[in-house]
Amino acid sequence: MYSLEDRTVEVETRIRAVPAQVWSLASDITVPPRFSGELRGAEWIDGADGPRVGARFSGRNRNDYMGEWTTTSEVVEVDEPHAFAWHVLLPDGRRVATWRFDLRAEDGGTVLRQSMAVGPDPSPMDEIAVKRPHDADRIVTKRLTMLEEGMRATVEGIRGLAEA
Repeated sequence: MYSLEDRTVEVETRIRAVPAQVWSLASDITVPPRFSGELRGAEWIDGADGPRVGARFSGRNRNDYMGEWTTTSEVVEVDEPHAFAWHVLLPDGRRVATWRFDLRAEDGGTVLRQSMAVGPDPSPMDEIAVKRPHDADRIVTKRLTMLEEGMRATVEGIRGLAEA
């Protein structure tokens, strides 16, 4: 039977730019949609205008398997220039994923890591997998692979901007 265990995806890249420069790109919610195949746009909502704990933003998403949808996210960590993290929320308030960028100085540049953990509350992916236990592993693997591909494109895109 399918288990709702925590699933995490992470990617990282080394960037020839100082953490403060990389931070300005990683914490700008309009940058990832430029590179991600799924995230099509993001904007601050509820009067927020930048990254601060408690600020919320909406994201417009699309892929060939799931169609189009909008998410609401709430910033849960801002530690300039080291970390930027947010929860993705369902309309009922469930936290279905935590996304984050972590930055660390290394050899005159920056290591940028992006990660995503499903949960802590059940996500739509979990609900589909529970309803289709014979396909659960394939569903979860496919979804996490899709997310990893988008994350890899995002960190490489940020690298390209920072090094330009």
